[in-house]
Amino acid sequence: MRVMVIVKATKDSEAGRLPSAELMAAMGAFNQALIDAGVLIDAGGLKNSGEGARVSLDGADRKVTRGPFANVGELASGFWLWKVKDLEEAIDWVKRCPTSAFGPFEIEIRPLFEMEDFG
Repeated sequence: MRVMVIVKATKDSEAGRLPSAELMAAMGAFNQALIDAGVLIDAGGLKNSGEGARVSLDGADRKVTRGPFANVGELASGFWLWKVKDLEEAIDWVKRCPTSAFGPFEIEIRPLFEMEDFG
């Protein structure tokens, strides 16, 4: 199964603070372990929401709202796409993720739809 692993934003990531060199090295080692295990499909970090926009669609109507956005803990600051055997394997990998010196943060795991889900 494929999953999207969503790293939630923090006040520090939204302020544009970059991770320390130590955390970047630890994340590099973690990503290499994912690659070596054949799990990693793709990954990326997102710039803060102040550099983004949302487009609301309602029929023919389009409304653009430029960031920054409130509710920091509901925003994404990065992601991975992984191929794992099941949700438990994804959870096990997330538990190994290096943590930030900026304080607590949350990671969400969401399975992707596969063609067989549509019967």
